[in-house]
Amino acid sequence: MSNKANGADPILLTLFANRFMSVAEAMGRSLQQTSISTNIKERLDFSCALFAPDGDLVANAPFIPIHLGSMSFAVKYQMKLHGKDLKEGDVLMTNSPHAGGSHLPDITIITPVFDSTTKEIIFFTASRGHHADIGGILPGSMPPTSVNIFEEGAEIVSFKIVDNGVFNREGLMDHMVEKPSHYPGSSGCRNFRDVESDLKAQIAANHKGIQLIHALVADYGLETVQEYMYHIRSNAEASVRNLLRDVSKRAGTNVLAAVDYLDDGSPIQLQVEIDVANGSAILDFAGTGCEVRGNLNAPISVVHSAVIYCMRSMLDVDIPLNAGCLVPLTINIPEKSLLSPSRTAAVCGGNVLTSQRIVDVVLKAFHAAAASQGCTNNLTFGTGGKDKDGKSAAGWGYYETIAGGSGAGPGWHGTDGVHTHITNTRIGDVEILERRYPVMLHQFGLRDGSAGVGKWHGGEGVIRDIEFLEAMQVSILSERRTRQPYGIDGGGPGALGRNTWVKRTRKEDGDLGDENAPTTREVNIGGKATVWMGKGDRLFLETPGGGAWGAPEGDDVGKLKAELGHVKAWEPRGSFADRAAAQAGF
Repeated sequence: MSNKANGADPILLTLFANRFMSVAEAMGRSLQQTSISTNIKERLDFSCALFAPDGDLVANAPFIPIHLGSMSFAVKYQMKLHGKDLKEGDVLMTNSPHAGGSHLPDITIITPVFDSTTKEIIFFTASRGHHADIGGILPGSMPPTSVNIFEEGAEIVSFKIVDNGVFNREGLMDHMVEKPSHYPGSSGCRNFRDVESDLKAQIAANHKGIQLIHALVADYGLETVQEYMYHIRSNAEASVRNLLRDVSKRAGTNVLAAVDYLDDGSPIQLQVEIDVANGSAILDFAGTGCEVRGNLNAPISVVHSAVIYCMRSMLDVDIPLNAGCLVPLTINIPEKSLLSPSRTAAVCGGNVLTSQRIVDVVLKAFHAAAASQGCTNNLTFGTGGKDKDGKSAAGWGYYETIAGGSGAGPGWHGTDGVHTHITNTRIGDVEILERRYPVMLHQFGLRDGSAGVGKWHGGEGVIRDIEFLEAMQVSILSERRTRQPYGIDGGGPGALGRNTWVKRTRKEDGDLGDENAPTTREVNIGGKATVWMGKGDRLFLETPGGGAWGAPEGDDVGKLKAELGHVKAWEPRGSFADRAAAQAGF
């Protein structure tokens, strides 16, 4: 790092911040264009980022926050594991929560960037994508009932997927297909072809980043590029220190606290102690519940991701999310808690659900916003894997997350029907969903009356009604089914979510009744369930709304209903509505 100047040139600081971000954006475009799975190509469930030689996050594009904060842990783990043994042409693959991963479907590809002259590592490029199936006990590799990590699919601590420029397909097949199938009841990857292709797309995206980094170094020189890399990190650090001082001043105290609960009653408790003099803070999660038997345990890397996301979200300056945001913070996580689980604990829900609750707790402690839906409503379905006799069959898996309402704040209403906080993905397009998979979407729209009511109202949740055109395994992993998203300062809470199985009655299923009995049953399957759905069965999902900010004033309730009147005017659209209209007109 150069010591020529005592400070950064503000113009160059902005220029380099955007140049670094543009590298990550270009990597993301490459990954989207060359991938083939619905999950990465259409849903955009991936992230790309640039890391310093020490593994710290330098810059990213606005991808998935839960990926970006934890990827640094993965890069640093691989650095410790491989040391100086890495060479040009090597590419590493990992997904283990023990090695900086989030949950197993999120596979990280890491590529070192070498200086063309000294042959030393000057950067790392990395990409993380959610793969729709990596084995495990259920299609989609997000089993609601998993109790250990072996049931969730292939776990890879470190694998050199490219060694000296040679792609190791046999090793990949062993890690993804053979090893996961050895665990009782588990299968290997059900669609290896798609996963292999998407991993190659991630490798290509990393290479794109390397090319752009070399171009940047050629333009400005390595010394200047790395100097501003550290300036950007220092700028983020200073911004967070100023934020902490301002929060303490507005709150009138330097001690903040909050607690919220998962649906099973497990508390997530936080106390924040701010040192105003140097603008630092200790975030202590003492009092958080112990490890759970299910899969809501969150690795330490996920906790850090949620915290760094909150810090960046509360800043009113335009800076890339990077490691500097965490420098002023000391995060204390109690051992043996659900935020620091044991090596073999199930974690697939911790990354997508517990992380949302951590965000809710942090924002509540900082008095920043009411709770958003606090859930990602993880839906998976598919076929294949091991049957009851232990025989493996080819199959497929589909995965999506479903939007809900965002929380209101002091001066703004919550947003209807959006992915909130750490997710930032899209939902599968209706046309692609129905063309590629044997399902039909009956309804997808806003859920009237689910928003919290207050001076600033929360956002509405959504309704998603899916019919399955052939028998298959369907799983839902969700939260906020028993505990409402909180409002703040007298604002009302958002509505609870609900998952309903609309089951056709069948004698072969043991459904009893005479000829005049209803042809369907409506069954609440709870927040976490896996169901074998028959042909014609439907899943009716109602996602939570966001909490409100401030007590209602005067006719606020009436105004809210008027503002949401457009929901009443919703008209059915899409393939199902077109088919129904065609039948009616026949």
